[in-house]
Amino acid sequence: MATNSHQASRWRHTVRRRVSFAVAVLVLWAIAIEARLVQLQVVRYDEFVERAERQQSRSIETHPKRGEILDREGRVLAYSVEADTVVAVPVDVEEPLETVGLLCEVIGCDGSQIKLLQKRLSQPDRQFAYVRRHVSVNAAQQIRDLDLKGIGLIKEDRRFYPNKELASHLIGYVGIDNQGLHGLESRYDQEMKGRPGRVQIQVDARRRTFSRVERPPTTGASLELTIDKYLQHIAERELRAAVLEHGAAGGSVVVLDPRTGDILALANEPTFNPNDFALSTADVRRNRATQDVYEPGSTFKIVTASAALEERVFRQDEIIDVSPGVIYFGGRPIRDVGSYGALSFADVIVKSSNVGASKIGVKLGPERLGRYVRRFGFGQAFAIDFPGQSRGIVHDPSRITESTLARVAMGYSISVTPLQMAVAMNAVANGGELMAPRLVRGLRSSDSHSEVPGRVIRRAVTQETASMLTRIMEDVVSRGTARNARLAGYTVAGKTGTAEKIVNGRYSETDHVASFVGFVPSTKPALTILVVIDDVARFGGSVAAPAFKRIAEASLRHLAIPPNVDAPPPILAPVVPRLVQQVQVSTPLEPESVSEGFMPDLRGLSARKAVAVATGLGLSSRLKGSGFVADQAPQPGQVIGRGQELTIWLNRTKKAVSELRSKR
Repeated sequence: MATNSHQASRWRHTVRRRVSFAVAVLVLWAIAIEARLVQLQVVRYDEFVERAERQQSRSIETHPKRGEILDREGRVLAYSVEADTVVAVPVDVEEPLETVGLLCEVIGCDGSQIKLLQKRLSQPDRQFAYVRRHVSVNAAQQIRDLDLKGIGLIKEDRRFYPNKELASHLIGYVGIDNQGLHGLESRYDQEMKGRPGRVQIQVDARRRTFSRVERPPTTGASLELTIDKYLQHIAERELRAAVLEHGAAGGSVVVLDPRTGDILALANEPTFNPNDFALSTADVRRNRATQDVYEPGSTFKIVTASAALEERVFRQDEIIDVSPGVIYFGGRPIRDVGSYGALSFADVIVKSSNVGASKIGVKLGPERLGRYVRRFGFGQAFAIDFPGQSRGIVHDPSRITESTLARVAMGYSISVTPLQMAVAMNAVANGGELMAPRLVRGLRSSDSHSEVPGRVIRRAVTQETASMLTRIMEDVVSRGTARNARLAGYTVAGKTGTAEKIVNGRYSETDHVASFVGFVPSTKPALTILVVIDDVARFGGSVAAPAFKRIAEASLRHLAIPPNVDAPPPILAPVVPRLVQQVQVSTPLEPESVSEGFMPDLRGLSARKAVAVATGLGLSSRLKGSGFVADQAPQPGQVIGRGQELTIWLNRTKKAVSELRSKR
């Protein structure tokens, strides 16, 4: 009986131990479950919600279409086109190494690009990665045909400049993400780039789309410029021809509308293609007309003369003794080209006497001359559309010495930009008002159109002074240093300038900046034109004035500005048989002697002469090389039309040209 009782007691004890153990296990299990639930539902709640959202929905930002850039007549200078971009969803890519290999067979990859793509596509938590931006149409189709899992194509906008180098320093360029990096593309980036859109996609467990919500992007505003596409082409063509002809380092041309201050053309040489801007250097992409400064030389005498006439310090007919052609200030000589003896005030400007200009400046004094330097806009940055423009270098009148004053009066010891010099002459052309140069005429979007008004900065001189100076500058062209700027049928007012460059700390006798600035017709100006040619051995009258003439002739013809003197009667040309027109011209050509409709033989001509003939035929010229014309396309005798492009290959020696012609 006692034995049975003891066994029962042991059994109950064993049961209690087992029950306690089971209860403990259940409690620990419950605690672990609760802890795990707390970790998942509380501690890591945000993390898992974010992960679930990434798996269930995808949000893709869509790029907006960038606004266009148009010239004053609405002709497109820059626009955006759709391009295919290859993208990846790495979480969906099953075989990254194999996928990269197949992709690179299509798009082409070097060793570093292969490694980078393998790294991008091997990240399992990554939802999006670029493979290659802006691929060709053929490459995009090949990738579609591969049908690789996790690889797709999206449409992006790519900036395109249809006129290539035309106005590239003004327009600028954009980066791969459509952000403005240079020129107007940078200055008006916020207005032009628009607002991005967004596409929200919901997917199920099998990654099948069951919901799509899209907010479309907003197109950016279009930019309307003041430049004329054809005047810009004329300016660039003639500037390039002048630089090539004289072996110059570069140059600038500025064309303004005297009535409004509108920039009709602004050209720089050398230039670049904004479609492939990475192939050019920063130096080539620099806007010389607004960022480079130079000593203007005798073109600056218009400021000295304006100040003297306005302040009535000199009369036009007052005699100034400039003999013996040299004068000393502070032991430093100022020389004329020759000894002119006694000159009237007007002839000091007509013959561009440095001695006479220095005497005028000294009599004016630093305060009065300095005041007119400021009145004409020098030392100031007033063109709002040119980021990084230079103010130039202007001396403080209170600290200027007599020697420096004498040199400023003749255009030395002062630095200006080409745009500043053009704006100063423009003030004389429009009767004395200094107008801010305007490049952007307006902004146009889908729901608004804002105008950027012209702006008068101040009156520089009275209309009477501007009129007197105009008559003097007409004589500069008709009988003075700018005879090469004369135009048949038009009166021209202008001033030449030749400034010695500083080389190794000294003024060079062989390296010059040659310039000419003027307006036409002088009686009712339609154009103010500045030409600056950098680093040449010759003078402004023989380098810049002829370029001014060619630009003015073509521009007046394009704008249909009638002659203001000796207007020729209309010419009734007989119909010339086609066979007669096709006769090739192998002798030296004059533009007036060439019949329109068929291409003449330009081989053997200089670059300048060939461009002049092409201009007369209404062709746009593209020069390759330097020297004389060795070959051309279209070939002699081919049918041509206005606006067609002419490619001219140049060779430095006439012998090589003769050999080429003998083989034909």
